[in-house]
Order: sequence, then structure tokens, then C-alpha cells
Amino acid sequence: GDGQNLVTEDVTVVEGEVATISCKVRNSDDSVIQLLNPNRQTIYFRDFRPLKDSRFQLVNFSSSELRVSLTNVSISDEGRYFCQLYTDPPQEYYMTITVLVPPRNLRIESQKETAVEGEEIELNCTSMASKPATEIKWFKGSKELHADTEVEKWSDMYTVTSHLSLKVKREDDGVPVVCQVDHPAVKDLQTKYYLDVMYKPEVQVLQNSPAQPLTREGDLLDLLCQVKGKPEPTDVTWLRVDDEMPQHVIVSGSNLHINSLNKSDNGTYRCEASNEVGTAFSDYTLYVYDPPTTLPPPTTTTTTTIPTTTTTADSRAGEESTITAVDHAVIGGVVAVVVFAMLCLLIILGRYFARHKGTYFTHEAKGADDAADADTAIINAEGGQNNSEEKKEYFI
Repeated sequence: GDGQNLVTEDVTVVEGEVATISCKVRNSDDSVIQLLNPNRQTIYFRDFRPLKDSRFQLVNFSSSELRVSLTNVSISDEGRYFCQLYTDPPQEYYMTITVLVPPRNLRIESQKETAVEGEEIELNCTSMASKPATEIKWFKGSKELHADTEVEKWSDMYTVTSHLSLKVKREDDGVPVVCQVDHPAVKDLQTKYYLDVMYKPEVQVLQNSPAQPLTREGDLLDLLCQVKGKPEPTDVTWLRVDDEMPQHVIVSGSNLHINSLNKSDNGTYRCEASNEVGTAFSDYTLYVYDPPTTLPPPTTTTTTTIPTTTTTADSRAGEESTITAVDHAVIGGVVAVVVFAMLCLLIILGRYFARHKGTYFTHEAKGADDAADADTAIINAEGGQNNSEEKKEYFI
């Protein structure tokens, strides 16, 4: 403020700290300077302190300034302080001391200590006896959450309560929810509440063996049922979906073991786990393939490396011998066909000539059947020939 030659400044101070009050004179004429409290009681007259309050201490006194410190400031010290300069006429101006009271007992309360996944819970953060009223913000991680605020006032103090409704998930278990206060008297004032969320089991079946992706006959199968839940699942079981568990399957807690697989083991195997929140399961579908084909063992013959040129020559020679062998086979086949055809022709001609010769002899011997002896047969035959000739001549 500025009251003619007097200059003052307002002061804001946090409760319990030190406030400095100053009365300055712009054009000093050695007039008396006096400082008074809100009750108009004199604190200092020049450099003399009539008020019996040792918290006020003189910091500087001169003809142009009166500076006083007030330690351990309380809310009762708040108000207007007056500077007076005894001139003619007297001058007076005032300054204001504002006391900030930081919030006390910042705390978070929950209706339920433990929540179930999917449930909506309410958290209350309360900032008590502050001045001015605090501003409350909620955070989960880096995300700010929306909440409703309620403010109550007693005398010059404020109590602020913020109500947060939050639907929890299994991922929220162990995550801190932060209640942060924004107030001019404090920096970085906050409190945390760690969420305690129960959820039904998470089940996952892991294949430890065989290492290869295909399961074949004769292989060893080892499955592990990995379970996570809150509270910790106490009941973990294996079963075969839509069928009975094979007798040779070994189940030990969360492990399932088959020494030697066969195709009768095909099917879906389920690991099921439960806790007081609920039950969950995971399936593993087994398909057993044929065993790999056994290959003959490699020979122990020593392999000799042959230069490239020699290998090429041998290859060409082999090709030539192969072509020659093919030519000989073709020629031999053609010759065989020709010989077979000639033989067939000879057989046909032979049969033809043999049939005509038989006919000739039959006609020649005609009339010999009735002869008593050979001479008679010859005579009959000659007579027959004459008769033939006569017949031939007759027909001509």
C-alpha cells in the first residue's frame, strides 16, 4: 500500500513459519514510526517494544524504515497491521497478514478392504482443517480419475472429502490409487491406497516335451498346468473331455505325463482350477502322428574325390555307352521281326504246295482201288488216262 509517504506490503505466511512486517518512509524527515497490531496495540514505537510478546523481534530501525519479524505465526495472528508516521497531520496505512494452514490427517478410507474382480468400490480421501480449502485429485498410474467433492467449514478452517467410485479389474490388484492435495501451503502432499482385488484363476497349459511341435507315436508327453489366481487356487484337476482318462496317464498335481504315446491317446485334455471366486480351465488337444520313417544306415565305403574334368569325361562316356546299347537293342528287335515274318511266309507257302500235290496223286491213282494186282492197276490207270484224254479231246 501507499499512504502518502508510507509504503507497506501484504504478507502471506504458512502457519508456524516467520512473517516479516515492514513500514517504510519514502521522504523521511525523522518523524516517529509506530507499528500496531489488529487490536490497535502498539508493537513497536521507534525501536522500543511495549507489547509483551517475544515473538516480535526488531529486524531494522532507521529514520526511513521499521522492520519487525513475527515467529511461529498462528491463525490468530492473521489480520490488519497498521503503520503510523507522526507528521503534521499524522499519516497511517495498513498491511494484511494472511496465514495459510496446511491440511492435516490426509487419509484414504474404503468401504471394503478386499474387492472382487468386476465389483465397484468407493474410496474416500479426506483433508482436514486446512485454510483455504484444499483441492483433491485422484490418480491411478498417470491417469487422473473423476471424483465428487464435499466441503465443510468450521470457523476459518475447511475439511474437504473426495468420493471416488472405481470398478476394479484383476490387473488392478496391488496397484496404488493416489489421493493428491493441491494447496498453497504444501507441495507434493499425497497418500496412497493399494487395491486388493480377488479374481478367479487364470489357467494355461504348457507343453514341456516333446520339444518338436509334432507328437508322434512312442514320444514322451509332459504337460504343465500353470495356474494363477487370488486367493491361490487350491483345487487343480486334469480330465479328458468326452472320454475316460487312459490308464497309463500319470497325473501329479499340475503335471500330466504319458511315457509312450499311441493313437488311442488322441483327444482333448483339460486342466481345471478353482478358488472361492470361481472356476476356470484350459484345454490341450492331442493328436498323435505316425512315427518317422526309418532310413537305412549310411554305407562305410570310402568316397574318393574325382577332379571335375575326369568326372565330366566319365559322364560323357557313360552317356555314349548308353546310347550304343539302345541302338543295338533297336536293331536286334527289327531283325527278329523280319525273321519271324519270313518264317510265317514259308509255312504258308509250304502248306499251299502240299495241298495241290496230294490232289495230283489222288487223280493219278484213280481206278487202282479195283485192281487185283499191281499190273492190273497200272493198266487201269493208263486206260483211265486215255479215257481222260478222250474226254478232254471230246470236250475241246
